[in-house]
Amino acid sequence: MTRYFYFISMLAVMSSALAQDNTKGYYKDVFVDGGIYLTSRNDLPAVRYMGLTMESFLCGPATVEQKANYNYTDSLLQKELFAGSAIDENGVLLYPDGAPRFRMLYTNGGRSWKHARTVTEKGNQHINDYINHGGSYVGTCAGAFLASKAVVSTGKPTYVGLYYSIWPGYTCHTGLSNSSTTVSLEKKSPLLKYADFGKDMQVDSVRHNGGGFAVIDSMYPEGTEILARYYTIGRKLRKDIHGKPVIWAYKTDENAGRIVMCGSHPEAVETGERLDLMAAMMRYAMEGNGTPRAKGKLENGVERKMYCFTHDNNPDFTAIGDKQYHHFVIDVPKGTGKITLSLKAKPGYSNYDLFLLAQPQKFAYLDEALYKNTALGSEKKLVITQPKAGKMYLSVFCNTTVDTVETKYGTSYTGRTDVLNGVPYSILAEIEMKENK
Repeated sequence: MTRYFYFISMLAVMSSALAQDNTKGYYKDVFVDGGIYLTSRNDLPAVRYMGLTMESFLCGPATVEQKANYNYTDSLLQKELFAGSAIDENGVLLYPDGAPRFRMLYTNGGRSWKHARTVTEKGNQHINDYINHGGSYVGTCAGAFLASKAVVSTGKPTYVGLYYSIWPGYTCHTGLSNSSTTVSLEKKSPLLKYADFGKDMQVDSVRHNGGGFAVIDSMYPEGTEILARYYTIGRKLRKDIHGKPVIWAYKTDENAGRIVMCGSHPEAVETGERLDLMAAMMRYAMEGNGTPRAKGKLENGVERKMYCFTHDNNPDFTAIGDKQYHHFVIDVPKGTGKITLSLKAKPGYSNYDLFLLAQPQKFAYLDEALYKNTALGSEKKLVITQPKAGKMYLSVFCNTTVDTVETKYGTSYTGRTDVLNGVPYSILAEIEMKENK
């Protein structure tokens, strides 16, 4: 079971908010894990190519081989990053309520089982929470192994219990190192939505160094999509991998994020079809972010207090994080003359900028909300006159966020780090009916 749960009753609320935008409501787009026993990179060409925002964790030396001598600081930083710390109880990937803070987690190549061992059990659980609550994932080589349940070797699964198991299938080593392969896209591969790959549906010379493929026998999870396969006709290899899945994807339901795994290494290339391939994988993953959810329905005249924190395990009443939206809904009856919305920070938490937004029929975001109060400070009032009957969506947005600085360990936070554990507040909706004449 995950650390958080969502009330089943909220499914009825969400079913009325069809085709909601799942690209908004994140602190940033991509977080890159280059941690212990993984290749460290503070640049992902596909991120620049698509104009996305990114942060990274780098663990000491740049190469995997040098990382055999990682130290206590490396271990502590990685543990705090994924498992949480005093100033960031929920960890970098999660908001205080367990919602994903980044749209996508990218995991580098390297030594998969050694990295999994150092993430810790709690960090592993947080990564599962991240996926289950809507964050997406791309992993290449070791990152693909890490996403799986286990590696199959000589017909038997190994490393069970170490990997993330966000894709509940098995991977197998190709036996090919310091080489490259051709990637052949499936005829109906969704990656073809983003590039035509020279119209031959093949990408040549994709680096390969000890990666794997998806096992597609009886251990193949239902719902897995094969996006591309290895093409090795004419090559003499130690293991026959022609036709084996090199890129595959998985998404459990509309609330979870999409996982895209690749056995090879297109991530470092800055031009051409290999760059297009990496960008397409990322686009498809983020297109599969989970459907946003409302926290609940506000009752007329009843103040809702969002005072809980991560450790309270009550996400629908938990404080808001940096650059996060909290969504609510109210039913507007016929004959309503005025709705007054009031937003207040919990006493002692007034030094934050909280915005109040409202929109009929769909979630209210800063760039499109019909009604909004974006003044500085945490106390807000929003009056809506003569609203149409139906559902009105209300949103609270936390505009206070951390500052960042790049270090040898990647992105570090400074400034308003107090916001990471959340800002508690209350929200009230008061409905007044028109006077009968």
